[in-house]
Amino acid sequence: MKAQYLDDLKRALPRLAIRENVSYRDITSLGVGSALPVLAEPQDPEELAGLLRFTSGHAIPVFVIGGGTNLVGMDAPCPMLGIRLHRNGFSEFSSENGIIRAGAHLRLPDLTSRTVELGLGGLARLAGIPGTLGGALRMNAGANGVSIGDFIVKVSGFDFRGNPWSAGHDEIEWRYRGSSIPDDVVITGAELKLPAADRETEIAALRSEVEARRKREPAGRSAGCTFRNVSEFEPAGRLIDQCRLKNYRIGGVAVSAEHANFIVNLDSGRESDYVELVRHLRCAVAEKHGFYLRPEVKFLNPDALPKVMAAVEAPKINLLLGGTSNEREISLKSGSAVAQALRNGGFDVTVTDVTECRLLPEMREADVVYPVLHGGFGEDGRIQKVMEEAGLRFVGSGSAASLLTMDKIATKRLLDRLGIQTAKWSVVTRDRRELPQNLKLPLILKVPMEGSTFGIVKVERAEEWDAALEKEFAMAGELLVEEYIDGIEITVPIVNGEVLPAIEIKSPHGFYDYDAKYVYKDGHTEYFCPARSLSAEQVADASRQAVKFYLGAGCRDILRVDFIVGKDGVPYMLEGNSIPGCTATSLVPKAAKVSGISFEKMTATLVYAAMRRHEARPEPESAAAPASPAPARLANKPNPLLVKLCHLLFRLALVLCAVPLIVSGIQAMRAGYTGWPLLVSGLFVLCAEFLFKWFDRLEKMK
Repeated sequence: MKAQYLDDLKRALPRLAIRENVSYRDITSLGVGSALPVLAEPQDPEELAGLLRFTSGHAIPVFVIGGGTNLVGMDAPCPMLGIRLHRNGFSEFSSENGIIRAGAHLRLPDLTSRTVELGLGGLARLAGIPGTLGGALRMNAGANGVSIGDFIVKVSGFDFRGNPWSAGHDEIEWRYRGSSIPDDVVITGAELKLPAADRETEIAALRSEVEARRKREPAGRSAGCTFRNVSEFEPAGRLIDQCRLKNYRIGGVAVSAEHANFIVNLDSGRESDYVELVRHLRCAVAEKHGFYLRPEVKFLNPDALPKVMAAVEAPKINLLLGGTSNEREISLKSGSAVAQALRNGGFDVTVTDVTECRLLPEMREADVVYPVLHGGFGEDGRIQKVMEEAGLRFVGSGSAASLLTMDKIATKRLLDRLGIQTAKWSVVTRDRRELPQNLKLPLILKVPMEGSTFGIVKVERAEEWDAALEKEFAMAGELLVEEYIDGIEITVPIVNGEVLPAIEIKSPHGFYDYDAKYVYKDGHTEYFCPARSLSAEQVADASRQAVKFYLGAGCRDILRVDFIVGKDGVPYMLEGNSIPGCTATSLVPKAAKVSGISFEKMTATLVYAAMRRHEARPEPESAAAPASPAPARLANKPNPLLVKLCHLLFRLALVLCAVPLIVSGIQAMRAGYTGWPLLVSGLFVLCAEFLFKWFDRLEKMK
């Protein structure tokens, strides 16, 4: 059927090349679908701008085809006008001082080969990726750890109203297989800055990559990779292959026998076949692996993608970040990293910057709440208490364990009770601020309820004590002071009860403070995983102590336990962190990667752990529950001498009660009376303490 606007378009732009009823087999590499009613091919920027002004003025929807290498056509007539830039006017290529200017219609393989011939590096790893530069820019095409966005200086084009548009590299968000270039922009060209390189080396790398891609990519008609990879450890093709779906066929399309992330058209394929097969693959991977694959192909039919995504619904995650503590900036970075990892796994993620400790509507609407709040109410158990009272599923330890691990003084008391080695310690307050006589210099002063090494001061000499106290008392009225242990700092991560490899930390100035973690004023901190300076026995000992603390504190899901291995070879535990950092420099993701666990897999398993923990949850009455009160400090540890004295008095009381009963029983039996009940009662009272302990052990054994 002829489009109603076609005659007007031809009169407005008489030189514009227009094709009608174009088969998708001619303009897409996949070739499914019927035919595109109208395809316009402007030959230069001026003609493109005129076309866009016409379609905008007549409210005609448009789409850009590009090379058609990842486009899925439609079985039904397409209501949109297709635009494909003509190769004559949009395939220019020029080079000056390492700056490449290239047109959007230039094929990416041509761009890579031309730059390599000029002795410019960077793009050889992208050799063999099909499609045009315009499509590569929009998708941020990449391979082997390199993306096209890495080299962009400027991108130019026109918006759908025909107005010129451009953006520099830093104005565009370059994501994995995506960018923030607006959908209503037609890209016409770009400038790239490439480094000088050895020509022969680059040519060899290009040929190697082309050959490798030729071997791993299947023959036949396809739209390239169907899904985005979850991570380097979970490529989509491998996940599909592990579902045993190679060669799986629906209608005229099938999963390639050579590469499971390719769906090939067997010459009779329809759009409906392709959509149904994509739905099936997505469901299979979700059921087996817990990931919700995101299509990388572009569906021309606006109803196709929603249909694919509706086949299996990803859990809704509300990620909490920010907070109001000193660690807010770290939380923003950690939370953003976790959110991206979850999105890579296909989860439906909403991010909330939390500034109050209260129940929010987003938290109620989510299947799982994922707090990545460092310090303050986010880590001291208050936000966890709010979620517990509302019956919400959430990742991480509960309120009691969160408070305990956040409170360094409470942690020290628990370590003593559990028999876990830790540095000698004491507590100072504004009223009791004397230098502890039972501790040896140098000392470490810590604010009990801070993290990320905030509020930590090293005191080398007694003369520094008062100044250090004044600095610390500005943050808290009660401080932990412990002996400094010279040794090797390590951290032991625990995820879902599994101990990950220990990480050795080497600070540039020997003290792992906030600067060593995040600022690098004195140079970068080095991390070694597995720990390189410790024996297997020392690492195993630290791991055992970490698990002992994890269980003793009642933690769950995730915990990072920090140690100093002293000169005596003993691992001394410093503290536990129930919401460890997840930035690019954070330790738990490093250890997981060494174990072959991607960040995406780790975050997904934590989500599923929370879901299994609460299969059913009550609906809270209000979406705005009042804030939970600030946590009270855990009760002070009783005086051990007083406890021992009470124990002795209790035993003495038992003896004083038991002796008269035993004597009376014996005398009654000698006199010929029934005295054995008195005798047995006396013996029972005498042994009561030991009997109660025995019964308690039997109960625990159940």
